[in-house]
Amino acid sequence: MERVLQQVLAANQLHPVLLDVGASGEPHPIWRPIAAQSVYVGFDADDRAIDPARYAGFHSGRIVPKAVSPEPAESLTFYLTASPFCSSTLLPDSDSLSDYLFADLFAVERTASAPATTLAAALGELGLGRVDWFKTDSQGTDLRLFRSLPDAIRSGVLALDIEPGLIDAYMGEDLWIDAHRELTGSGFWLSHLEVKGAVRMRRENLAALGRYAPGVMDRQVEVAVRPSPGWGESRYLRTIDWLLQTDADEQAFLLLWAFAGLDGQFGFALDVGVAFEKRFGPGGQAAQLQRAAARAIQRAYGTQRIQHFVRRVVGRVQRTLSGRSG
Repeated sequence: MERVLQQVLAANQLHPVLLDVGASGEPHPIWRPIAAQSVYVGFDADDRAIDPARYAGFHSGRIVPKAVSPEPAESLTFYLTASPFCSSTLLPDSDSLSDYLFADLFAVERTASAPATTLAAALGELGLGRVDWFKTDSQGTDLRLFRSLPDAIRSGVLALDIEPGLIDAYMGEDLWIDAHRELTGSGFWLSHLEVKGAVRMRRENLAALGRYAPGVMDRQVEVAVRPSPGWGESRYLRTIDWLLQTDADEQAFLLLWAFAGLDGQFGFALDVGVAFEKRFGPGGQAAQLQRAAARAIQRAYGTQRIQHFVRRVVGRVQRTLSGRSG
């Protein structure tokens, strides 16, 4: 399906705008198939981590070396923690975190100030009037950053990646339950959720563990004990009803279809293709969207059958070897 969605974007001269708040690593892998047609805009206050070569494959790319603030501000204070992945503009909630084994990762070592901008100001300077896919991992402020987009731009976002917390890791953070309620109430549906977490155990009780299980280290505990939910890597896509209610144009339907395909939501992609035909009439394009989605479903089914067959064969071999060894 990737080849077809590349063709659709190219044939319609579509250049989706991909916004990445927190761009210190590689651009999102899911964007690779459409990179050549896409406009990439990343934000990262630490310009040491910015390597322009990483974004060379995009139609156009730009990194804004500033922190993103939901409110106008010239600078933001960052709480730099023992783990750089836990640093945030919000103060870690040490009382809540103390129940978890990874609490030490959130220990604040120092604070730092970084130049800041709002999304509205940055997009205005770049001459961009829309965002098609919004991705952010801001350690506690994902929802408020999305809210900070101008209404006209926010209403046109078709895909959204956020990682809100399920526990109070930061003081006053945007929690998953609040983000989910607001997003599903404003034209999004949850396409993907991967729950991540940490071991619920106070670090100071490792001493008690050592008394009764000598030699057990904290790393072994993290392997042995099932982690408790802590945050959710979530992806939302716009609903077809939202496109119809907002009188969205062909471009929005085509991009939503492409994003659904990238996300492996081939059934929803077929729904978008059928809705495209009802909205804009039958034709080659509508048929192309539906055909590509249907064939993707067919191929996925064939792959699943092969994988199921392989698992059965491997299981039989393992049982046979186990029986012989016994």
